Order: sequence, then C-alpha cells, then structure tokens
Amino acid sequence: MHPWCLEDVSYGQVKNAPPFAAAVLPLGATEPHNLHLPYGTDTFQVDVIANRACGLAWERGARVLKLPAIPYGTETNQMAFPLAMNLNPTTLARVITDLVESLAAHGVLKCLILNGHGGNDLKWLLRELHRVTVVKLFLCDWFRVGLDVYGTIFEARDDHAGEMETSMGLAHFPEKVALQAADPGTIRPTRFEAVNQGWVQITRPWHLLTTNSGAGDPRAATARKGEEYTRIAGERIGNFLYELSLSGLDESFPFQAIPETEHPRR
Repeated sequence: MHPWCLEDVSYGQVKNAPPFAAAVLPLGATEPHNLHLPYGTDTFQVDVIANRACGLAWERGARVLKLPAIPYGTETNQMAFPLAMNLNPTTLARVITDLVESLAAHGVLKCLILNGHGGNDLKWLLRELHRVTVVKLFLCDWFRVGLDVYGTIFEARDDHAGEMETSMGLAHFPEKVALQAADPGTIRPTRFEAVNQGWVQITRPWHLLTTNSGAGDPRAATARKGEEYTRIAGERIGNFLYELSLSGLDESFPFQAIPETEHPRR
C-alpha cells in the first residue's frame, strides 16, 4: 500500500489527513507493441514512473497524490491493428477536463499530467484549460525526461516497442515480455524528404509505417537498462513534484516572484 496512491488509500485515511498539495494524473494507452510486449505497456510504464516519482517526493515530505492511470489514449493511426482502443483527442481532453474539475472541487490546485503515450498530444489542452480552471497544470512525457542521457544507456534512439520500452518491460513486468517473438521494428520512410526530415508533419498510419507495430529494434534490451532509465526519470520527476508541492500559489506562479523594485508604479 502506497500512501500517495489514491487507489490504495481509504476514506478513513484521507478524511483527517492534511490536504494534498499536488496531484499526478498518469495517462497510458491500450495498443499493440510489436509482437512481444503487452497491449498495456504504456499504462504499466507510466504507472511505474509515477509511483517512483511520487514515492521519492513523499519521502521528502511532499503531500503528492497519484491518481489511477487512464489506460486509454488516442489511437486513430493504429486502428488497422486489432484491438487498439481509441479515445479521440477531444474525448480524451474531455476526460482530463472533468478530472481537473474534480481536483479543483477538492482543493488540489496543482497537477502534473504524466503522459506515457506518444499519441496523446495535449499541449493544446493546457492552453485551453488555462482560461477556465484554477488548477495549475503541467505536462510531462516521461519518456523524454532523460533524452540527454539516452545515448549512454541505449544503443539507438527508437520510437515504439524498441530497445527502451522493451528494457522497461524486462525491468518491471518481465513475465509479460516475449522477446524471442519480437519483430526487428523496421520502419518505412515516406516518399517526401521534407516529411522524413521532420519539418513537414503528418499523422502516421502505423500499419503502413511498420510491419507489426514496432518502430525500433528491441533485441538489445535488458532489465538493467530499463531500471537505469527508470531511476533517472523517477528522480527528476520526483524532484519536480517536491518543488511543485512546496511552491506557494501567488500572482506570479509559476514564475519567480517579481522583486518589489520592478513592480510598475501606481
């Protein structure tokens, strides 16, 4: 039982406890991950990272709350694969909006949306909610947290169900990983160099981009690599949550306070 996990605690534990200073909302997905990883990979991973980060912040005295992970995400470009379970972007946004409104009603006014699925593109939602909620929102893709050290842990940068995600699976849910069944994760470039270079964007139909939904070779994956990346991401996010929980909500939040000498004259 983790005292920072809403799904683990009882009303009796919450009723007379100090209020929570910040919440974490993990977002996962249900989709194929090559031939060797489970459909719940994105949800399992983001829950691991959220628990690690909240636990580290809690140990330092931060009153953080991890909400149950949402196990569905946007899968509009993976629907040609059986049993990819889609929430359209506007549907997912509505779910998040309702949960943020719930936090506001309960006096939890700071929230980190911790995303574990590349198809959940949510920066636009932060802009939209900024005008209508009192909750201060932050967004983090956990898999980008350690990009600066990625090359020291993994052999190659990949996209989906490759070395990194398979390493996470071997570290945290090895009984669900069948590495011997993996596709090599080869992807097909488009016929347009502008798209291949990234300065023209498309939504990628994954049944055309990949052979079996994998993008990146998973065969160099190890549990040690997954645990090392988890340690780095967990520590960095945990430090952020500690700082977030202790930060007061004033007129300049989240920016540094304006020195009195810089206030405009009245």
